[in-house]
Amino acid sequence: MRKKFLKYLGNFNEWRKQKISNTNFLILAAMVVGAFGGIASSLLKELTHSVASFLQNDFTWKYKFYLYFFFPLIGIFLTVLYIRTFIRRTKFQHGIPPILYQVSHGNSRLEFHNIYSQIISSALTVGLGGSAGLEAPAVASGASIGSNIGRFFGLNYREVTLLLACGGAAGISGAFNSPVAGMIFAIEVMLPEFSIPAVIPLLMSSAIASVVSQFIYKEPLFILVTRGWTIDAFWFYIVFGTIVGLYSVYFASLNTYIHKQFHKIKNRYNKVLIGGIMLGILIAVMPALYGEGYITIQKLLDGNYQSLLANSFFAKYQNVAWLLVLFAFVSLVGKTFACIITMSSGGNGGMFGPSVVVGGLLGFVFAYTLNISGLAHLNITNFIIAGMAASISGVMHAPLTGVFLAAEITGGYVLMVPLMIVSAISYFINKGINKYSIYTRILADEGTLISQQNKDYNVLRKLKLKYLIEKDFVILRPDDTLLSRSNEIIHTQRNVFPVVGQDGELKGIMYTDQLLEYLISDKKEDQQRFIKDISQPASKIINVQTPLYKVMQVMDSMDTRILPVTDENNQYLGFVTKNGIFNKYRHILSRQEGDSI
Repeated sequence: MRKKFLKYLGNFNEWRKQKISNTNFLILAAMVVGAFGGIASSLLKELTHSVASFLQNDFTWKYKFYLYFFFPLIGIFLTVLYIRTFIRRTKFQHGIPPILYQVSHGNSRLEFHNIYSQIISSALTVGLGGSAGLEAPAVASGASIGSNIGRFFGLNYREVTLLLACGGAAGISGAFNSPVAGMIFAIEVMLPEFSIPAVIPLLMSSAIASVVSQFIYKEPLFILVTRGWTIDAFWFYIVFGTIVGLYSVYFASLNTYIHKQFHKIKNRYNKVLIGGIMLGILIAVMPALYGEGYITIQKLLDGNYQSLLANSFFAKYQNVAWLLVLFAFVSLVGKTFACIITMSSGGNGGMFGPSVVVGGLLGFVFAYTLNISGLAHLNITNFIIAGMAASISGVMHAPLTGVFLAAEITGGYVLMVPLMIVSAISYFINKGINKYSIYTRILADEGTLISQQNKDYNVLRKLKLKYLIEKDFVILRPDDTLLSRSNEIIHTQRNVFPVVGQDGELKGIMYTDQLLEYLISDKKEDQQRFIKDISQPASKIINVQTPLYKVMQVMDSMDTRILPVTDENNQYLGFVTKNGIFNKYRHILSRQEGDSI
């Protein structure tokens, strides 16, 4: 049965290569990926919100509010249990970093189970109160759809990577109903190399995902009509962008620290217990931390500021303005801790949603504080939206994604200039302090990050020196005379000669011009000289285990195009040449372009 299926698939691929151009097929495939990505993100939202709605509205028990302390713990435990029970053959990985790893290491292969396992596990985590976002699981599910469809049709690495990015764009588009932001997110975060032809598949995938998502899950993320902004607030946006940029640095540092602390806990169920209890305490004190947190932001956008304290222990102080500001600030710091703890202790979700919430709360605190102090009269709604954009820009190093996402999900296109200002400032502050984003920092700490900014280094890391050793050199022995080897010296096409002892050890090297000088000498004693008397030690010998990028660094520093290679015992193996490295480099690039995966 499998053989027949593969035969039919092969026949179909041959037919479509003849009848459909590769460009058109990629667009069609991107549309399919977008449709399935939209379905996946819609199912994720529907499932998560159904679980949360049941617990909050349909589940009736007079003591049920006491269970809110335990719901996050139960959610994380069920997530870990599901992964251990049903995802056993392969390693389950959370969030965006594993996707970036697969893309940067040249295969873009994502396991099929990610299509559904990301949805189920994150619905359990977030639906039961885990303080995380659904966007990263939606991206992972969509990217897996794109990766598997690409490999199903035998596409090459670049084409599979493009469909993977289309799936990621579909995930963001479907989750936020923001097709432009979905496309830009794929370009800024997921694609190793951006090219104009990639825009059309990304646009189609993102747009179709948005349409499909609205058919299945019609409830908008935020409801808002903005009125614009005034030039008088320009300098306040400058200051605010700086504040958010600095806080995004803190966010990233805290993320690294907490992940390292939880990594020290070897027993996964101890992680669940510790993380679940910490999360329960935080949510008990600050109910706004429950789940994604978008409901809290929507209430602030509606002007219902007292809602922050409504269901907390401090509800009776709702009308105390300064306490409201203090509680909002503590909530945004608590949200930062809560989302990191959720992820570190075994829950599945993402940092995208929490970044939006934290930025929105920062915007509220900034504008509301200035308003009640009498120092200014700012539009609080505008600063909440600006905070969303600035937070995403700083935390993820994705300024365009921040701008367009905030504008699309809130209808705040009239705020494009403030959004651009705060996003740019936040990005440059975070980028100036943190070389890596919250996604790439994890890979950098593991030593598995391959930066696309250094393409030569990326390709050379994939090559081994032992496969590039050239051996067609005339080997001279120390006790040879020039005259006895003159015929080989004159007729070889190489201009360098290794001097190797009988034990195989490299003694030195000689060059053609040196040898010919002695051979054409009028003095017969020059022609009778022993090689050992005139050879010179190699200025630099390369060990066969040396990485190729270091070999290139040595060649550049010495201004040479050829170096001798030996093993650990100084046994001569051959030479490595810059031309040989370049030829292999070009071969790798062409294989990525054309070879099927």
